[in-house]
Amino acid sequence: MLAKSQARMFFLVATLGFSGIFLGLTIDTIRQTPARSHDDQLTEEVVRGKEIWDKNNCMGCHTLLGEGAYYAPELTQVVDRRGAAWIDLFLQDPQKMFPGKRKMVQYDFSERDRKDVIAFLSWVGKIDTNGFPAKPDLALTSAAPVSASNAGAEPPKIFSSLCVSCHSLHGQGGVVGPALDGVGQRRDAAWLRTWLADPPAVKPGTAMPKIPLTPTDMDALVTFLSTQ
Repeated sequence: MLAKSQARMFFLVATLGFSGIFLGLTIDTIRQTPARSHDDQLTEEVVRGKEIWDKNNCMGCHTLLGEGAYYAPELTQVVDRRGAAWIDLFLQDPQKMFPGKRKMVQYDFSERDRKDVIAFLSWVGKIDTNGFPAKPDLALTSAAPVSASNAGAEPPKIFSSLCVSCHSLHGQGGVVGPALDGVGQRRDAAWLRTWLADPPAVKPGTAMPKIPLTPTDMDALVTFLSTQ
């Protein structure tokens, strides 16, 4: 059992020692922060995107870097998971992307607003977070986007930027929707066009949303998928 003087000395030494460790770790964290958060890439668009994020209280539903509510998905790596094109479409009309399922508010963002929010989320996704958020142990991993060299034909831009977020082709792409290998043999061009125009109308309850495609994008996708 320690004497009173020994206990006092133990307390003082331990307090000073751990305070020194805490101070050292704090200084080291501050020293590493600019590089790990890539402060040099804080553009005007990123800053404005953060202002839009705060103004609309997005953290009231979402989490970012582990902070916020847990009602809606975690968005730290959302640009890597979904891609900028998908996020842009979703922000235009969340309900149209997931009819009757999504409960996200329709904010009526302008094109500039959407680009700035995506710029902010892209910046956040590049922060060195020591592996956060962790990938689920049992989750399937998506591969690289489909390219002309492995698909046999040059995929249209809309396919490479949007479709591969959910679908795969030749073993590369997303894992949310079914693989598109051989789709041109299973479905003719007319069916593909009808499906792409309004998936829920063809198959009620399908997870694939109705995507507002331009005539040019529609023609390019039908032509490309028909060759697979």
